[in-house]
Amino acid sequence: MAKTIARRKRIARRDWTRADVKELRQHSRDKTPVKTISRALKRTPASLRQKARALGIPLGHHRPKKKRA
Repeated sequence: MAKTIARRKRIARRDWTRADVKELRQHSRDKTPVKTISRALKRTPASLRQKARALGIPLGHHRPKKKRA
């Protein structure tokens, strides 16, 4: 009986180009949701957050907190 060995998915890392950074900064200004940016740049949400933190820019948007009466 042959056993199959589970293979890990290969991680394909890509360097950030100037165009990628420029697009990320524009999305930051537009307050685009991280999930949408992720699809546009074909990168994971975690990688986007890491790069934004390294650049010192906010990413995504947060809903304003409701004020209690």
